[in-house]
Amino acid sequence: MTEKLLELSGLEKHFPVRGGSFIKRQVGAVHAVDGLDLVVHEGETLGLVGESGCGKSTTGRLAARLLEPTGGTISYRGADISHASRRALKPIRSEIQMIFQDPYSSLNPRHTVGSIIKGPMEINGIDPPGGREARVRELLEIVGLNPEHYNRFPHEFSGGQRQRIGVARALSVNPKLIIADEPVSALDVSIQAQVINLLQQLQRELGIAFLFIAHDLAVVRHFSQRVAVMYLGKIVEIADRESLYEQPRHPYTHALLSAVPDPDLDAPPRERIRLAGDVPSPINPPSGCRFRTRCWKAQDKCATEEPPLVRLDGNRDGHLTACHFPEDQATAGRDIVLDPALKD
Repeated sequence: MTEKLLELSGLEKHFPVRGGSFIKRQVGAVHAVDGLDLVVHEGETLGLVGESGCGKSTTGRLAARLLEPTGGTISYRGADISHASRRALKPIRSEIQMIFQDPYSSLNPRHTVGSIIKGPMEINGIDPPGGREARVRELLEIVGLNPEHYNRFPHEFSGGQRQRIGVARALSVNPKLIIADEPVSALDVSIQAQVINLLQQLQRELGIAFLFIAHDLAVVRHFSQRVAVMYLGKIVEIADRESLYEQPRHPYTHALLSAVPDPDLDAPPRERIRLAGDVPSPINPPSGCRFRTRCWKAQDKCATEEPPLVRLDGNRDGHLTACHFPEDQATAGRDIVLDPALKD
């Protein structure tokens, strides 16, 4: 196993909720991230999946230190940067970059493509051989765009092209880690494949590590070596790609995987797990196991004891699950509510 690049330990981010007619005071907090542990190794891709609102994007922004954590630690190359000052963060800012979800709003419409990609180099004092303009044109070619587009504005490009510009901007400072927050969710399916293949090629050639945040499990399986499943601010299961997709142990992971379309039209229809109820409010999360209010295997113990994230019997090394009553291959799919359309 390669060395640890980024380590999140007991990470918390609580957003205050204020109320009152005249004097605003804190009446609660949104537990967006609540005791999260993750490790990203050098050169690997760690996928982070879960429903909307589970805290994935907040985790990515915390890892990039765009947000101040409420608790826990963020370590980069062994150094604690949880509450580091702007001056202390300056040397590593160029090593941790982000690709944002919306390629339309993440680019300044007043700037040309050249100035957008060149900006990070100017801020970090990077002077590549041949000059910054030559480097920008080289990056445009690397991401599959025409170097002659240097003086064009973002509105002159399609969504997929704009996301490529975002990739080029992230690469301009030679990062060691890229946090990709839903980088293809706003793109057409064919364009998604092009951008994912581009990121894979860059990882192979440059050895960049990725924290890949997404809700599309098919895309995550194609791109990530390890996958972490997040629910209501916590990691409920983490494993290598093959273990998680072939032998998931947490009921929530089973439910997510059952919703992934099967490209094989001749395959027998799979049982679709339909979760009852809505995701609980992060302002007042359930006691014990947070998934228990929607879980078909929940028992009294689940309400009183929070399950630890540990390796279960039969799991591979590194396959951790937080569940008192985990699934296995023999019981997966039993005692669940099926989609009526699949019963017919």
